[in-house]
Amino acid sequence: MKKIKTIGLSVVVLATIIVASGFTLSSYTSSLYEKVEVGPSNENGQLQTVNMFVTHGHCSTPFGGIVDNFSVDLVPRSDMGNPLENMKISFEIDPNSFNACRGDELTDRVKTPGLFIGENDEKITFKSTNVYTMGVDWYQVNGKLSIKGVENDVKLFVTGIRDPKETMPSSLVLEGQLDLLDWDIDYDKIVNGKSDPHPTKWMYLNMKIEMS
Repeated sequence: MKKIKTIGLSVVVLATIIVASGFTLSSYTSSLYEKVEVGPSNENGQLQTVNMFVTHGHCSTPFGGIVDNFSVDLVPRSDMGNPLENMKISFEIDPNSFNACRGDELTDRVKTPGLFIGENDEKITFKSTNVYTMGVDWYQVNGKLSIKGVENDVKLFVTGIRDPKETMPSSLVLEGQLDLLDWDIDYDKIVNGKSDPHPTKWMYLNMKIEMS
């Protein structure tokens, strides 16, 4: 009986140590990250924007939108390695801000209810889940992208732009492509009222974010 009690006590102590160690590690890991200030506007004093286009065979529909709440968290490093390793990125895009460069007709198309604008006016949101270093100042950022409240896994590529003498990029360029069918978005049916045998599916995006 005494042996059983001793074993039981040891198990409780060990479990307590593991839980405490896990909490300490989690807190320590979180404390490593520092938020980087991101400029609310670009070099021309305009709001941060995203460039997008939907391609459908012989032509494309280019348009842009306003980027809100862009956040970058980094783990500071003292060596000369890639400064954005293990970064965390999140941002929002307001589909009600979409504006096509070719006039009101295309703007109305990309703002067709049910395309990118949902019943509850949800913003398009992105939150990174992990990052892979592809080369010098070049990263693959995996994350969750939500359109009309529906989340899917996506892959973006991020390039840090910096002066050769600087250790930290002064701006970031994000690029990626999305399969709209992953969100059950039939572009042709919603915009033109009829599905195509080979439905429009690809949307491309890129943005440049100034960092301070």
